Amino acid sequence: MEDKKTDVQLIENETWLRKSKKDKRDKKRNTFWILIGIGSLLIIFLIILSSVLNVGERLRNISVYLEIGFYILAFLLVWFLILNPIRIILFAPTYSIVTTLDKPNRKTVKVYKKWAKAIVKYNELPEKDLLILEEGIKDKNKLKDTLNSVLETSVKREINKIIIKNAKTAFISTAISQNGKLDMLTVLSVNIKMIKEIVQRAGFRPSYPKLAKLSIRVLSTALIAENLEGLTFTDLFPNSTANYLAELPLIKPLANSIVNGLANALLTLRVGIVTRKYLFSEAKTTKDEIKKQSIKESVKMLPQLIGEVISFFPQKIIKLFKKAMPEE
Repeated sequence: MEDKKTDVQLIENETWLRKSKKDKRDKKRNTFWILIGIGSLLIIFLIILSSVLNVGERLRNISVYLEIGFYILAFLLVWFLILNPIRIILFAPTYSIVTTLDKPNRKTVKVYKKWAKAIVKYNELPEKDLLILEEGIKDKNKLKDTLNSVLETSVKREINKIIIKNAKTAFISTAISQNGKLDMLTVLSVNIKMIKEIVQRAGFRPSYPKLAKLSIRVLSTALIAENLEGLTFTDLFPNSTANYLAELPLIKPLANSIVNGLANALLTLRVGIVTRKYLFSEAKTTKDEIKKQSIKESVKMLPQLIGEVISFFPQKIIKLFKKAMPEE
């Protein structure tokens, strides 16, 4: 009998030691990613500061007052476009999607209600979903199932719209600017704004290690945007498609601009999809799966994105494109 008790105790001790070692490894890994994230944010800040000071020095040769005015304007833009969205993201509540699978108690019900109110505030939900959430808030036993249902359907659709909208902004802005530094700052601000909007729609943010990984992705996307000049259709499409596109009216002289915008839009799509995956698949999807799925989804979203971009331009330009298309 004593031998059995000793065996059980040994097994329990061994299990506890394994769990303790795993917790320590996870803690070290999380600390590493958080430090990397802080480093990425510092690099982003230094890049912005360098660009602002560079322009300020040039304006000083014209007028000191013009330089001061520019610094004030630059600070306001950086605050509203970069710093404030980052602040909103970092201080947003963090509920793992797994929380909604737990049994309801006083603490979790309070979290669910706060979560539900945030979803209602930031999403344009159908009337039926609003009614379901209102009923769920009154009935704690229904609330977790209601949250799961609304998050996986209506909220996901809203988030996909946000991703497309911001990718469209990145496409148009970088296609027009044709300036490496400006493209970098534009893509940076668009991606940060997109992550902020996704976090607000979901009602919670990813964990800090996941945010750190996102910050690296956003930084690399911005740095890539600075060096996309000279990219051609053949770098993105097969030769036959590239040759056909290059011969379309208005496309040939604007080829570099369009390719530049399209590449930045694809990168923005991927950042948005990865953010959504981190929120909705954190507990059940591996890093490699997220990477593969984000590439597949970004390609699927591309036709819709191109349709959104085309709708932005005047109808006369669209007619020119239609005339150039071969009849089937």
